[in-house]
This record gives sequence, structure tokens and C-alpha cells, in this order.
Amino acid sequence: MIAIVDYGVGNLFSLRSSFAAIGEDAVVTGDAGVLRQADRLILPGVGAFRDAMDKLRKTGLHVVIQEEAARGKPLLGICLGMQMLFEKSLEYGEHEGLGLLSGTVRPISGVAPAEYKIPHIGWNALSMPRKSRILSRTPEGAYVYFVHSYYAADCEESVVAVTDYGALLTAAVEKDNVMGCQFHPEKSGNTGLTILKTFCEA
Repeated sequence: MIAIVDYGVGNLFSLRSSFAAIGEDAVVTGDAGVLRQADRLILPGVGAFRDAMDKLRKTGLHVVIQEEAARGKPLLGICLGMQMLFEKSLEYGEHEGLGLLSGTVRPISGVAPAEYKIPHIGWNALSMPRKSRILSRTPEGAYVYFVHSYYAADCEESVVAVTDYGALLTAAVEKDNVMGCQFHPEKSGNTGLTILKTFCEA
């Protein structure tokens, strides 16, 4: 069973529909017991980093996620959920993340050329500097859908895909059982569904 963490933030039911489309059983839950029983966890997220982390901490589910990841359970963070896997974010101040991956979430502004619109919204190609489990069935140059104003930096040890938006931005990360996609696989057509299916079998 795949459990999508419900802490009041994210495209929960769109994600669940995507898993249904690939024939996988997924539940949306904020129940710590169900999360611990699940085979795999999905951490979604939209909005501001600080608000999302505050909501996650208020539920106490941040501890469950950290403990289950430490036990080796496959965990996939999506969009803001991926950013929350890192040590900290510099979005409107400095805020502590889950600390499951080394790195800092920084603004795209000042990295991408001034003429590039922020947030970065739309389809962009993936480039994969190293092999990974989650992208093992995804071809070089595949297009996926992004919506973000911040990106994960200082995280070379976990980067498995980047995208070119006037600068190379982290698109996907993987370290052991902890994985993340800055893009939205549930909005990325067949490529995204393939990535979700691969995660289910990782």
C-alpha cells in the first residue's frame, strides 16, 4: 500500500487518481498508524515552505516521516514535498526542513537570467547526470511539468536529474530510499505515470 501524507497541503486526490490510473492502491491519510503500515510514502506539497513545515509539525507527522525513512521505507517528495526533504529553505527567511537530504532550498531569482519568468511554470526537459532507480525508465530529454519559484541547491550528492531554465536547476533527487521530484509527475502525462509506477517498484 502507498500512503499519501495528508497534512492539509498538496494535490492529494489528483495524486491518488494517478496511482489508480497505473493500477496501484494508494490512500490519502494523516493517520500515523496507517503511514507506518504502508509500504511506501508520498509527501506532497504546494505553497510556502514555512507554512507547510508548520502544518506538518503540528500534526506530528514529521517524526513519522523521519523515522520511517530511517527504517528504509521508500519515500517520494513531490514539488514542495521534495524541498521539505532538505535541511533548510531560504524562502522568506530561513526555515528548517526534515533534514533527510543535504542541501538548501534557494530562490530561482538571481540564478536564472532576469528575462526568465518566475515562478517557473510549464514543461521542461530532464537531463540525467547519473543513473537512478526512480528515473530508470525515463529517457533523457523527457518533458515534465514544473511550477516553482525555489529550487534545491548544494545537493550534488543526491541530484539525479536537472532541467535547464537559463540555469541548471535540480529536477529530481535520490539517496538510498529517499527520492524527490521538483516537477509534478501527476501532471506530466505518461512520463509522470511511468515515474510513479517505477517508484512503486523501487
